[in-house]
Amino acid sequence: MPAKKMDGFSLDVKQQLVEILQKETPQIFTEGKIDPAKLMAALGQEVSGDKERYGLSWAGKNDCFRHIQEPTTATLKPCRKESTDFDTTENLFIEGDNLQVLKVLQKSYYGKVKMIYIDPPYNTGNDSFIYPDKFSETQDEYLKRVGDKDAEGNLIRDGFWRKNSKDAGHFHSNWLSMMYPRLFLARNLLRQDGVIFVSIDDNEVHNLRMIMNEIFGDENFLATIIWQKVYSPRMDTEGFSEYHDYILVYRKTEEALPNKQTFEQNKEQFKFFDKGKNKYYRRRSLRKEGKNSLRSDAPSSYFALKAPDGRAVFPIKPDGTEGCWRWSLKSYELGTKEGSIEWVKTDEKWEVYVKQYYEGQATMPPVTLWTHEDAGHNHEANDEIRELLNSRLFDSPKPTRLIKKILQTASEKKSIILDFFAGSCTTAHAVMQLNAEDGGNRKYICVQLPEPCEKDSEAAKAGFATIADIGKERIRRAAKKIKKEADEFIKSHEANPKLFEDENLKSKISNLKSIDLGFKVFKLEESNFKEWRSTIKTPEDLKKQMELFVNNVKDGTNPEDILYELILKSGLDLNVPVEAKKANGKNYYKLDGGKLIVCLEEKITQGLVDKILAEKPEKCICLDRAFAGNDQLKTNTALQMEAEKVEFKVI
Repeated sequence: MPAKKMDGFSLDVKQQLVEILQKETPQIFTEGKIDPAKLMAALGQEVSGDKERYGLSWAGKNDCFRHIQEPTTATLKPCRKESTDFDTTENLFIEGDNLQVLKVLQKSYYGKVKMIYIDPPYNTGNDSFIYPDKFSETQDEYLKRVGDKDAEGNLIRDGFWRKNSKDAGHFHSNWLSMMYPRLFLARNLLRQDGVIFVSIDDNEVHNLRMIMNEIFGDENFLATIIWQKVYSPRMDTEGFSEYHDYILVYRKTEEALPNKQTFEQNKEQFKFFDKGKNKYYRRRSLRKEGKNSLRSDAPSSYFALKAPDGRAVFPIKPDGTEGCWRWSLKSYELGTKEGSIEWVKTDEKWEVYVKQYYEGQATMPPVTLWTHEDAGHNHEANDEIRELLNSRLFDSPKPTRLIKKILQTASEKKSIILDFFAGSCTTAHAVMQLNAEDGGNRKYICVQLPEPCEKDSEAAKAGFATIADIGKERIRRAAKKIKKEADEFIKSHEANPKLFEDENLKSKISNLKSIDLGFKVFKLEESNFKEWRSTIKTPEDLKKQMELFVNNVKDGTNPEDILYELILKSGLDLNVPVEAKKANGKNYYKLDGGKLIVCLEEKITQGLVDKILAEKPEKCICLDRAFAGNDQLKTNTALQMEAEKVEFKVI
């Protein structure tokens, strides 16, 4: 059996969906294609011919799906020189166009991200971002036209960003066409209990809500948070001075719920004392109040309770209206047994209460109004950047307190956080800071375009060439600041003999000693392997192409670049454990605990094959050219791998 050729493309979103449908609903296919009438019948719905439907449409929307479905052969190239603790950290900074990066990440991070936060361009008329402004062209035509590819098809970076002026004929369409594919692909990366937060202002909040309803489902809308970004009016503003931004919150499925928020209880409200439990408490009526509190709202919650004197008491409101109880009869009986029910008689009338005990700290659901006192403000964010980078580099950065509050609302202590409009990397800073405070082990993936800084900007004057450079330097300096504060805390407490009696303090110090403050840098690049051209027109073109592909690896490529490309395209994440091994003078890599072995040697020998098989991997990948001139060894290797049930691929 011949060895299989490895597929160098990113996850094919369209094909994946088709395969799911073929598996679950084969009856909707006719001659290999979906029959819309059969699909609707399978769903128990009639086929509607009505073209007037509720929804949002714009110039270029159909092309969004073509951009989503186009797989990419691009890769992520490791950059050790710009990284910190490359071999031990699990944090990632990826430099490149976030649409392509999201495609590249599909195989490795599908369904693994707990929380996404993005602060995309608000489309004010002054932002620059990648967007198609000629909707009939192919992606390749667009890339060449704006300068992302030259005439030979090589990637370049001039012309990568375009200002979306309000004078443009497709002003809103351009922004929607930029956002839709990215949000669509981002949803794939979320866990089933994943949540996404998107910052926005009045310019596009209405359109953003519409496309997120379409991508995530309006049933998965959780909240529109109003964040008070400033605390004083701009006196030179005509009309209203804006005090706030919005943050739209959606979940992937109903499995996701926001975390309860802790708060300090007001002890003065707890006026009564329970001697049996030695706790203060306050009373809360067992009769439901406010919204949905009528008998008609919950008929099963209207029943009689037996008062201490034997009288039957119903949930009657003060105005005589029939209401309902908060608890079921079973919960009431359990509460009575536990001593948390209290009957009080006033004016020949009985009232029944639940005892709410004072605990010091309590929890409540998150609210939708975030004031600057609770979540920081733009001025504070600028001060943070100025303190770290000695310059005011952004107009409207986000404060770490805002992102920390988002993390506390929707992340777990051990989870992956994604920000693919990373900017100054406030998200990375907030993740590290919160981990230091609560002992968490959250990992971030930050993605940022290498957008050039304006020549006369503060950033350029400070020596930064791109926004990505600012983000990387902000992470380095924030990490040093957090490390310094952690060391000072450890030093001041380790000398205290009481340390070993305080388990919480011991745990905090242990966490501070092991906190991950490093990050791996990767850069979006073309594949390390040469692609077959689709423009071959003559036999001479084909001959030249075949000669070119005798060696299918690009010149100047090093083994680590190839290794990480194969890691990504094998569906492993970028933090997979890699163990370098050697046998008979030849090198190979054990990945994922030995489940995958990658061999990048230029020449394979039978001894090396035997050594690899002795490792008992599940999969093995090597270069096809390593068998050049030895078809017999290639065939025997494929047969040996098959006999040992090892998935064998060459590239």
